[in-house]
Amino acid sequence: MKHPLTVTCPTCKAPIEWGPQSPHRPFCSERCKLIDLGAWAAEEHAIPGENLDDELFSGDLPPRDH
Repeated sequence: MKHPLTVTCPTCKAPIEWGPQSPHRPFCSERCKLIDLGAWAAEEHAIPGENLDDELFSGDLPPRDH
């Protein structure tokens, strides 16, 4: 018998079975999914890379600390 794959919710660290019974995977719930989305929108998460200047808006905002 094969054991189902279990992953950890990135937001609350709860164990989640990976499968159709977990529609919000890798999150345990819609709430955890929205918390993560809010963190990306607030720029609390960032993908590492070179800082690029956006010529259109570069003078409008202070530099980000990532």
